[in-house]
Amino acid sequence: MDEVAERDVRLEPWAEGDFWLLELHNSPEMTAHLGGPETEEQLVARHRRYLDLSAGRMYRVVLAGDGQTAGSTGFWEREWRGGTVWETGWAISPAFQGRGLAVRAARALVAEARAAGGHRYLHAYPGAGHAASNAVCRRAGFTLLGPVDFEYPKGHWMTSNDWRIDLAGR
Repeated sequence: MDEVAERDVRLEPWAEGDFWLLELHNSPEMTAHLGGPETEEQLVARHRRYLDLSAGRMYRVVLAGDGQTAGSTGFWEREWRGGTVWETGWAISPAFQGRGLAVRAARALVAEARAAGGHRYLHAYPGAGHAASNAVCRRAGFTLLGPVDFEYPKGHWMTSNDWRIDLAGR
């Protein structure tokens, strides 16, 4: 498939009507590296968190040309190694995977986190064995700091890679 030009991807702030996207992504395939599918109650709570972030923001990843929703991304605060950083993550729907959209969305998200200010670093913590998400980090300009023990979801420990981008750099 052809890659979509970066200008053809836009981030739209998460809205009340975006719950369907959480339901769409709540499959064993989409959550294999995230501890598995969530219950309806957990999805509703996640949706509320996305809407009510006090710092950071969640987005739908949208194809600018036709307005199709391709996935989601966002950034939020995390306490990490004695300080507060921005954390990011993404999910691209299966029908849109393999087209470079996650990389383009991650680059657009970096610009949003940079504009928001507040923290110097943006981190991503994909599972060490999740080749696609680690490749997104590399292609989006993050620097690999190394493997870390990471708790996600709560009570589930996994080995992740700590990727970081310096938001003070241009």
